[in-house]
Amino acid sequence: MSPTPCALIGLLALSAAVVAQETNSPPLRLHPENPHYLLFRGKPTVLITSGEHYGAVLNLDFDYVPYLNELQSKTLNLTRTFSGTYREIPGSFGITDNTLAPKRYCSPWAQAGEKFDLAKWNDAYFARLKDFVAQASNRGVVVEYVLFCPFYEENLWDANPMNPKNNVNNTPDCPRTEVYTLKHDALLRIHDAFARKVVTELNAFDNVYFEICNEPYFGGVTLEWQAHISQTIVDAEKGLPNKHLIAQNIANGGQKIEKPNPLVSIFNFHYATPPNTVAENYRLNKVLSDDETGFRGKDDVLYRTEAWDFLIGGGAIYSNLDYSFTPGHPAGDLRDYKSPGGGSAELRSQLKILKEFVNGFDFVHMSPKNDIVKGGSITAPLAGSPAQVHGTVRVLGQDGKAYAIYIYGGTQAELKLALPAGAYKAEWLNTKTGKIDKAEEFGHAGGVRAIGSPAYSEDIALRVASN
Repeated sequence: MSPTPCALIGLLALSAAVVAQETNSPPLRLHPENPHYLLFRGKPTVLITSGEHYGAVLNLDFDYVPYLNELQSKTLNLTRTFSGTYREIPGSFGITDNTLAPKRYCSPWAQAGEKFDLAKWNDAYFARLKDFVAQASNRGVVVEYVLFCPFYEENLWDANPMNPKNNVNNTPDCPRTEVYTLKHDALLRIHDAFARKVVTELNAFDNVYFEICNEPYFGGVTLEWQAHISQTIVDAEKGLPNKHLIAQNIANGGQKIEKPNPLVSIFNFHYATPPNTVAENYRLNKVLSDDETGFRGKDDVLYRTEAWDFLIGGGAIYSNLDYSFTPGHPAGDLRDYKSPGGGSAELRSQLKILKEFVNGFDFVHMSPKNDIVKGGSITAPLAGSPAQVHGTVRVLGQDGKAYAIYIYGGTQAELKLALPAGAYKAEWLNTKTGKIDKAEEFGHAGGVRAIGSPAYSEDIALRVASN
């Protein structure tokens, strides 16, 4: 499919509505038995993806159907897209063919000659948006729709429709660090109108949740403004059939949340490795998300291991920036990019293995159980003899029934696990191939049991389940 022509606006809007009705399911929500996880179309759900750099809708040269087909082929079930209230320019952040820096920009606001009219909507944008969400819905892909993003640099504010030089509405001539605050009523009215419009347009879809603002800890975005926008979303849906989850981006790395916004169900962190923020915030009984990573280099191992660490550590969402997706390569097959992060078909296949591993458990009834590890060793051969090396072990478990264990580091491990009495089966999973490299069954009288891994490289996963 080529980018949506304006002539198809009515047809695409109808298509989106039909798809939304056919799902016959309430929107994505917190799982009622364990709100650390999600419920989607009747099934317990974790969301895992390696997706394009957020320009699928606002970039008219990005063909999102091959992109969504590629996600579906790897059973990845999330995409993150920016609304178009923010865009980048060629060269931003050193990203090759950045989808978020469109040559042909599809703005949610209508053009008024060479400028924008922030009091009028661009119908073609909303037709394209709804078709994108409908196409994602058909493939079981959830859309995280990001309403706003701060302006990291002056040149990004200079290119934005809300900058007074780019619109006919006489918006306040304020610093970029004051745009997402409560200081300027005229801008706040524009933000509120946009949030209400989007929430209304997407209300019929079950595969959407709304993030208030990407990385609000940059560019002067205030907590009071974020609370205001979250309330605007809730108020907009009061008279509508469906209610959608709201996400808030908290920090890069991690941060203990002291005063959570009660309207927020998903707390997003970026570059959350190691996943200490999961333990710090598990008490909130909400979904914790590693919502963006991808500036660590090009090697797949960096992102595979971060994803495993976060999910087995108790998180429920992992979203990787995948720079192999560009307007010229919408199926994600660009290999010689110079972007600051990674992404490849191989990585996406490895994330599929993680998703299938997690889905092989009754994870809704599991929680972090690192305390069952009572010792052991993680080693690597050195000069013909084993040498102790640094490594980490994460455990997600349900006592006496099943344990998902992830080891990062070394090339061989022995774990001493405190297990209740019972009969068990242990399977060591190769995180790169998906094959079981070693399996054993054993009876256990209770107490500590030693379980040894096969040889591996970089990382390995272990499933221990009652037999």
